[in-house]
Amino acid sequence: MVEAAIHGFVLALGLILPLGVQNVFVFNQGALHRRFVAALPAVLTASVCDMILISLAVLGVSVVVLGSVWVKTVLLGAGLLFLLYMGWVTWHSTPGANGNEAARTFTPRKQVAFAASVSLLNPHAIMDTVGVIGTSSLGYAGVEKLVFSVTCIAVSWIWFAGLALAGRITGELDKSGRFMTILNKLSAIVMWGAAVYIGRMLFA
Repeated sequence: MVEAAIHGFVLALGLILPLGVQNVFVFNQGALHRRFVAALPAVLTASVCDMILISLAVLGVSVVVLGSVWVKTVLLGAGLLFLLYMGWVTWHSTPGANGNEAARTFTPRKQVAFAASVSLLNPHAIMDTVGVIGTSSLGYAGVEKLVFSVTCIAVSWIWFAGLALAGRITGELDKSGRFMTILNKLSAIVMWGAAVYIGRMLFA
């Protein structure tokens, strides 16, 4: 069981660490709001979505679903359009002093919608979950498989909470809003880059 837990921890951390749309969005929400609790909708949604994807991957359900060509096409198309839109919104977000102006842009409902979209409409993240975590889970059974899965899920929950907290600290230090303005531009570029990647997959 210890081996399964360590394997799940290292694997999940390795997949979640690279800079991606999901990480950028959660960090931004932590930075843009004055209180950490205000960013919880983004944190909880991203964590729950990852939990669902990991569970489906371990159970093998996602392999069957993604085996359908039209499902992949719809997923890629929706992801492409959403990332283009989200990049535009992020690029034009202009934090004022204390980042309060931009914070109004992301209401709890928008946070949930955006976090769910960048989690569930991100083919790259889904393929990683299915291909890496799903495949790795095949080496375990019974309690060990459960431990492996729970560890992967726990890493996501802790990571997103920590990411939002790091964003909150950064936002607190950035009183002028200049850093957040630059970060918004970089975030938009990351999102558009992901959109281009998806577009290549869609039209290849």
